[in-house]
Amino acid sequence: MKEEFLHFLWQYKLFNKANLTSVNGGVVEVLNSGSYNTNSGPDFLNSKLKIDDQLWIGNVEIHIKSSDWYAHHHEKDKNYDAVILHIVWEHDTNVFMKNNHPLPTVELQRFVQEDVLANYRKLFLKGQRWIPCEKEIGEINSFLLNNWLERLYFERLENKSVVIKELLQKSKNDYEVVLFQLLAKNFGLKVNGAAFLELAQSFDFSVLRKVRFDEEQLSALLFGQAGFLADEIEDSYYQQLQKEYAYIQHKQKLQPIAKHTFQFFRMRPSNFPTIRIAQLVALYVKCQNLFSRLIDISRLEEFYNLLSVEVNDFWKTHYTFETESKKSTKKLTKPFIDLLIINTVIPLKFVYEQGKGDINEESLLYLIQQLKPESNSIVSKFSELKIKTDNAFQTQALLELKNNYCAKKRCLQCAIGNYLIKL
Repeated sequence: MKEEFLHFLWQYKLFNKANLTSVNGGVVEVLNSGSYNTNSGPDFLNSKLKIDDQLWIGNVEIHIKSSDWYAHHHEKDKNYDAVILHIVWEHDTNVFMKNNHPLPTVELQRFVQEDVLANYRKLFLKGQRWIPCEKEIGEINSFLLNNWLERLYFERLENKSVVIKELLQKSKNDYEVVLFQLLAKNFGLKVNGAAFLELAQSFDFSVLRKVRFDEEQLSALLFGQAGFLADEIEDSYYQQLQKEYAYIQHKQKLQPIAKHTFQFFRMRPSNFPTIRIAQLVALYVKCQNLFSRLIDISRLEEFYNLLSVEVNDFWKTHYTFETESKKSTKKLTKPFIDLLIINTVIPLKFVYEQGKGDINEESLLYLIQQLKPESNSIVSKFSELKIKTDNAFQTQALLELKNNYCAKKRCLQCAIGNYLIKL
């Protein structure tokens, strides 16, 4: 038995309310269970109770055993002076307040129905499962599930916003700087994301602003800072970038990051960091004031038109500086642009609108719902459990469900877990 479950039982009144009595036989009527307190102090605040027809307004403290009151030293803490009821699973000792009067105590296990306990054990006490409710989730009411997924999606945006706000603080609220850093990170995908973010943060964005109109200088800046221009390669384009970078490096006093930070091993050539850097260069050469343009548009086709870029002639015949390859445009594909919208554009729009105090949730939902569902192991497993997805909104919400609820066994905070326990 966990104390968290007792909080859940009290909050939702999942006990025999009609015959609730204290361990001393006093009749307890719950008029208001109170506000759940996630900070220090009693577990529920401003509860409203009748105990033997006497009205009480105060706080409720919950423990597994009565003796936990003393184990946690509540008798010495003035924050607990206004406790009017002690809820425990097992009553093993009497608790006295500072006035030496016994604290009314309810031993809750005597009033909880067996089916509620059985549902709880089914989620928490059985063997290892991919998610606790994997046998039941496929039968969940679609209305409940869809409402919960929408809430999960905005929780996911809130979680992503934490990193964005940290970047904004470091950049003195320069959204163009943060956009570049987020784009760089997501151009690197999972394998090279950290390396690309390190690259984006390895120089002041003012340097990029100065060279972004010149494709060769911008290429020199990014490839040079990434450590890719430190070799001896007999190629005129490579040598020209070396020359450009040497000038920029000296003028701006730049220090490149280590080339070995980037991974090529077991990657598809289209995802090589050299190609992703070349595409990032192409995007910034094509699009001036990129942040304001991304904020102003909302239709999916507009994003595709804006973000659809192809590399320069050199990279059309290369995947690395060293070797030539069959010619291809190496454009940003729609699936890759979708990832940029999911992981960069929408979270940044969310933070920007949040900062203005005017979040357009409908617009954000409309955009994410236009994107195709993502394909990954978590989404595939939910599909096996009869949870089908039609768009990226649903797949993003399922990722939040799995990672921040199921994996942490937060069933008591999950709408699905709530429903299954209350059945």
